[in-house]
Amino acid sequence: MTTVRGFFHPRTATGASSLIPSPPWHYSGDLLTIEYRTDPDRVRELLPEPLGLADEDPGAVALIWADWQSCSASGHELLDPVLAQYKEAFAVVRCTYRGRTYTRCVYIWVDKDFAIARGLHQGYPKKLGSIHQTRPHPYGPAPRIGAGARFGATLAAADRRLAQAVVTLREPSPTHGFVNGHPMAHHRLLPSVETGGGLALDELIESGAASFEGGQAWVGDADLELFASPTEELARLEIREPIAAYYRQVGVVWDGGRLLESNTSGTQ
Repeated sequence: MTTVRGFFHPRTATGASSLIPSPPWHYSGDLLTIEYRTDPDRVRELLPEPLGLADEDPGAVALIWADWQSCSASGHELLDPVLAQYKEAFAVVRCTYRGRTYTRCVYIWVDKDFAIARGLHQGYPKKLGSIHQTRPHPYGPAPRIGAGARFGATLAAADRRLAQAVVTLREPSPTHGFVNGHPMAHHRLLPSVETGGGLALDELIESGAASFEGGQAWVGDADLELFASPTEELARLEIREPIAAYYRQVGVVWDGGRLLESNTSGTQ
């Protein structure tokens, strides 16, 4: 009998072709976070049952750009950078489940296939996009991390620009925002292969960092614009009131989540 290996497709005799390795997954990244308030009803429409709006500041949104280097436990991908480097932009809101506050990613775009595959496993609604952000550097014209530094960021998908921002740092901050500061509540979904068969996989899961470290966070102000698109709905989270913008360099380890509910195997 043939044995095939690999954490994800394609599974082969050796497993070397698998699109993603098994966790834990390690990340080093530069995060540019812009928080603002939108109409809470626009947040509510993105929260399927049994999730509800956050009790406090229910219309708060964070739009985050991230420039990542990531790897498996061995770290070998860092020496073959095409397997490690990718960028993403994602919108998160807060929600409640059984009296606890969670963060939920409602939109996310990435620029590598392995990042999409990891998202499928973790319950992130990842799509392909074009994502760019200014990188800091201690020499030349690039901004240094400090007061007055300015960072630009853009997001496009399906040939349309969806968002653009300029962030100006003001001062050190004890945090890098509050919207993305909770465990994630995501759905893992897979339609049945049979027509009309509903969902073969329907799980509500909790996910978060197994470990986290970060440099000094900086707070500042953002000039953020969102644009309409025929294939994307980010602009529905319209900007009603700016909150703040943040910059921080972080290191994160992800090593699995926890099942909260399943419509196929019963409530946990």
